[in-house]
Formats: sequence, structure tokens, C-alpha cells
Amino acid sequence: MKAIKSILSALLVVQLMSMTTDAAAEGVNVPYDVDGKPYQGYLVMPAPKAPFVLLIHDWDGLTGYEMKRAEMLGELGYAVFAADLFGAGVRPTELEDKRRHTGDLYQDRTRMRSLIYGAMAAAKSKGAAVDNAVVMGYCFGGTAVLEFARSGAAVKGFVSFHGGLSTPEGQDYGKTRGSLLILHGTADESVDMNDFATLARELEEKAVPHEMITYGGAPHAFTVFDTDRYREDADRKSWRRFTEFLGETLDR
Repeated sequence: MKAIKSILSALLVVQLMSMTTDAAAEGVNVPYDVDGKPYQGYLVMPAPKAPFVLLIHDWDGLTGYEMKRAEMLGELGYAVFAADLFGAGVRPTELEDKRRHTGDLYQDRTRMRSLIYGAMAAAKSKGAAVDNAVVMGYCFGGTAVLEFARSGAAVKGFVSFHGGLSTPEGQDYGKTRGSLLILHGTADESVDMNDFATLARELEEKAVPHEMITYGGAPHAFTVFDTDRYREDADRKSWRRFTEFLGETLDR
């Protein structure tokens, strides 16, 4: 009888631990301002002082996709702030709107950088350990991550998933302070392998620590669930390497 009670108690503890982990991985919307304009991010904070990831969205703004990825990282014990680079309530669905919002920031790289720094400040105000951080992003977000890397941001690592890889005229990686992980689809027709090779040469020239991986048959946006571009094998492999990179780069 005692043995049965012990087993039941152990099962209850496991169940409670699972419930706690699930709850810890749930996020909350966080309104914040940058230069007087309202934005709304999404914060997952499983524990105080947890190693931190800043996540930057694709060209449709901060949506359920980024929130899901943030929660996946939260389940692994990382604090995550999914930034908003477009503005509170601005979540474009039409192609032209997506192009306009991203195009505005591509044309104003100073603004793009200030928005990322603003998101970092918002996360810090909520207790995020921004001194133990990696910045990552998808597609447009991957482009923004590399912009942030070139700014000389005091971040331990930068990760781009199928992001734009070209360097704007007049910029380089001479100020970059962290290591880079580039996860790319070999079949990406939007950002081709010439861009990939050029970036590799630029990083090597500036002696920036980096790792660059391509996945055969993977098109642009290969990690985006429930789309015709999604490639499960490339998504699984790139996510695994990303989480390994977090473990190697951030203090636990």
C-alpha cells in the first residue's frame, strides 16, 4: 500500500512539474514605446535571470508564428521577447503592405537599429537578462538581426533563419562583437547562394566567428509551419542546431 502511495505521489509531482513548465512557457503581451510610438511585443519569462533570446519577426509582423517559437524556447528554459518592428496593431496581411512596411525600414537602417535597441530596452525593463543574450530572426527578421550585428551591439550571438544576407553599401562587420549562425535554404530563390558566399567572405575578412549551414531542397521561409514552403527536415535540423548554439553561447 505504501509503495502504491509512493508511486501515486511521484506521478503527481511529475504532473505538477509538467503543468508548471507549460505555464512558464506561456507568454504575455507587452506594450512599449520607441521614440514616442507604441509597439507591442510578446514576453515569455520561465524564470528570473534566464538566458535571453530577442526574437525578430518576419515581414507580416509579430504573429502567432513568432509567439509559438517564443513559447518553444520558453519550454527549454529561455526567456524570450518577441519584438515588434512595425508598431502596435500593425500586422500586414496583403503583399503590398508587407513590402511597404519592410521597405520603409530597409530604406532607413538607422530606424531599424533603433527599433531593435528599443525592444531590448523594453525587455530589460521587464527583467530580461539582456547581458546574456542572443538575437535571432526569421526572413525579414534575419535581415534585421544582421543589421543589429553590424551595429556593434553587445550581444553574445546573432542567428538568421532564411534571412536576407546582403550588406548595404557603406556597411561592414568590423564592429560585430558576437558570433553568427546563418541557417539557409540552398533552394532559396529570394536570397541565393551567391549572397551566402559573399557573406561568408565578408565575415572571414573581418574575423567574425561564424557558422553557416545550408539545407538542400529548402526554399525561402522553410521553417514556417502550414505553408507550401515548409520543409520539416530542414526545420528540425536547423532548430536543433539553433538550440545547440544557444547552449554553447549563453550562460546557464
